[in-house]
Amino acid sequence: MGPLQTCDLANVDFMEVAPENWIHVGGRRGRALRSYTERFPFVCHGLSLSLGGPSPLDETFIRRIRRFLDEHGVRFYTEHLSYCTDDGHLYDLMPIPFTDEAVRYVAARIRRTQDLLERRIGIENVSYYAAPGAEMSELEFINAVLEESDCALLLDINNIYVNSVNHGYDPVGFLQGLPRSRVAYGHIAGHHREDKDLIVDTHGAGVIGDVWSLLERAYEIFGVFPTLLERDFNFPPVQDLLAEVDRIHELQARWAADEQRQAG
Repeated sequence: MGPLQTCDLANVDFMEVAPENWIHVGGRRGRALRSYTERFPFVCHGLSLSLGGPSPLDETFIRRIRRFLDEHGVRFYTEHLSYCTDDGHLYDLMPIPFTDEAVRYVAARIRRTQDLLERRIGIENVSYYAAPGAEMSELEFINAVLEESDCALLLDINNIYVNSVNHGYDPVGFLQGLPRSRVAYGHIAGHHREDKDLIVDTHGAGVIGDVWSLLERAYEIFGVFPTLLERDFNFPPVQDLLAEVDRIHELQARWAADEQRQAG
């Protein structure tokens, strides 16, 4: 967090951390995190709960997350609609089969997580490269899990774009099929194009024009929602990241003004 301390962060509305990286961290780094959670609204985005995994739900870990959320006044907690465990961590986000059985299984684990945390959580639509055993579409699966678990949606715009290229569907039609009332906030990020019909979701590059355009359509469909810029590696100067944050604000202001005109 050091380079941020010398930058003007007035246009940063909120920040996000992975709780796995910060639970039980003390000393200088713990104090640094506290200095930010006292200054900005924070959300947490989990990496290892493995909502779709075959291993038993790690309830001890969930209770640790709850303490962390309470300790830092974190506004919201989200996880990936995927799994990453099978007798140990796989260190990747694996696709859950798009089946009715998986809907019931995952929704039950989400409901249990919400009970333990004593708060509603959000699930993120993930990028995936294969759909083993699919009996329904990705969109049908997400909507069924949202309904069965009564949780919120972390809408990842880049993941929709990546999947639309890799699996050949219309990203705008996908957006239009999601429930507006479930959207809590959004993600936008960069990726790596391996080939004309293969994109790898990396969070290691700038956001491309087509993804910005899809974010605009999302604001048109759902209204303006809080949107987080993700970057995991290949970090440019902080000012370059803040310029992308400013672009998010520009799009939000444009669509907020449009909503006001329509309401008036």
